[in-house]
Amino acid sequence: MRVLLTGGYGCIGCWVTGLLLRRGDAVFIYDLKEDTRRMRQVLPESLISQARFVAGDVADLAGLRKAVGDHGISHVIHLAGLQVPTCRADPMLGARVNVLGTLAVFEAVRQSGGQVQRLVYASSAAVFGPPQSYPAGSLPDDVPLKPSTHYGCYKLCNEGNAHVYFEEHGISSIGLRPWTVYGVGRDFGMTSEPTKSVKSVAIGRPFHITFGGVQDMQFAEDVAGAFIRCAEAPYTGAKAYNLRGDRVDMPTFRALLAEVEPAAAKLVTCGDKQIAVAYDLDDSGLRKDVGSLPQTPLRDGIKRTLEHFRELQKEGRLDTSDLNV
Repeated sequence: MRVLLTGGYGCIGCWVTGLLLRRGDAVFIYDLKEDTRRMRQVLPESLISQARFVAGDVADLAGLRKAVGDHGISHVIHLAGLQVPTCRADPMLGARVNVLGTLAVFEAVRQSGGQVQRLVYASSAAVFGPPQSYPAGSLPDDVPLKPSTHYGCYKLCNEGNAHVYFEEHGISSIGLRPWTVYGVGRDFGMTSEPTKSVKSVAIGRPFHITFGGVQDMQFAEDVAGAFIRCAEAPYTGAKAYNLRGDRVDMPTFRALLAEVEPAAAKLVTCGDKQIAVAYDLDDSGLRKDVGSLPQTPLRDGIKRTLEHFRELQKEGRLDTSDLNV
């Protein structure tokens, strides 16, 4: 595959880049500027040097069309977006990047004349309302969506526009709805706090997770693998699918972290407020339509993340700037 990857310098994008390059695919990272700071935490230099940077604004249709044409792009994985805190602070900027940027990506694919074989984009579990808005039990992909943030509303808009592009132009796409993604490189946004707690343990520093309740914890490498699987699996349509990992409350996450590193029992604390997004999401539709997906057990993912952070610390390369805000 020759993949145009927007948001390639974000957490999931770094893991997608690594998985693709290791198997021999060509990766072109489309972004405003080349910023490999996070990528250097996730990937070795030998892989980073293989990814090609293409300068451009995700909301610039002409730039996207040129990138697709110039580099013979066969697949697009669209991850670029501004997260909840930024969208709350500047809703108009959030809409420009998250909505107009996604429309520009779809339009560039449409105007490629069939050159682009598949488009996969990041939606979010933020399209769901709070848990109490739904009946008990796992929720399928198509229950009523009730986002409570600008970010969630933008993602819901993107899901609707994807459906229109399929109905009117035959552009197939898959939207994926991650929940709490954790792992090396996850350093921004409220649900980055579990990862920050692991990093804090790696350097022996206390950390307080400000929320509690239940989360659906999804290992970053698994989420990246799901995007790639959706990019290559035979598929026709325009659905948005739930992703599912390990549903645990924060005290259970803390206990698992303490099993891996006993010092965490004293270093890590957590609050008790439930994030207002439904967390019991059924991913059977996705698995039925695209096949098996990677899923790392939570304890194993925590262990791998802690070991990775410690290796970076040993090498003098661990970025702790996210712990100082």
